[in-house]
Amino acid sequence: MVKKLSPISVIIRTRNEERWIGHAIQSVLDNLLKPEIIIIDNNSTDKTLEIVRQFLQDPLLDNKSKNYTNIKVTSLNDYTPGKALNAGVKKSINKYIMIISAHCILRKYDEKKIIKDLKNNVCVFGNQIPVWNGKKITKRYIWSHFGEKRKTNLYSELENRYFLHNAIAIYTKSILKKFPFDENLNGKEDRYWANTIIKKKYNYLYEPDLAVEHQYTINGNTWKGIG
Repeated sequence: MVKKLSPISVIIRTRNEERWIGHAIQSVLDNLLKPEIIIIDNNSTDKTLEIVRQFLQDPLLDNKSKNYTNIKVTSLNDYTPGKALNAGVKKSINKYIMIISAHCILRKYDEKKIIKDLKNNVCVFGNQIPVWNGKKITKRYIWSHFGEKRKTNLYSELENRYFLHNAIAIYTKSILKKFPFDENLNGKEDRYWANTIIKKKYNYLYEPDLAVEHQYTINGNTWKGIG
């Protein structure tokens, strides 16, 4: 029986992510069958894009290995998170969009379950396991949002607003075309988007069985202490 290719386009934003980008892409390929991957790069000066291209399937070769796939790479000037994601959505060809951070490793993923959940939710976002130099650390601060129970329209008492996080999230593309991310924000475009969606009477879902390991990076906005 021939397996169907994944109906999901994967968007990864990068800037000098040579340490983790290969791990992130390989984890996607280990869980999705030859997805479309779209790299939106913010002028990386290290080996990020060189590593990305190691996964690019040569269209002239009959390469059946699952460790290669269709990858589109775009460099973006005047970068903002929302602008990068909206550009990726415009370049995508599939019905669903996965957003995953370049320093996250996809560990738990059930495509059939997620697509089923997307019939009643415009987004399913997942659990994050914070990892510092190989060590799984206590879920404090922002990490405390990522519990073990499914929740519709997760509300953050810590931030006093609805909470959604794009380190790992899967959307229906039609909703992102109708309601794109705010391109003027320098961060937290996911939370602002969630609060807009709630006002429009849509639902989104937190699913702990969709999970990534979120690797520590010195410039990571979600890290506010370790241990």
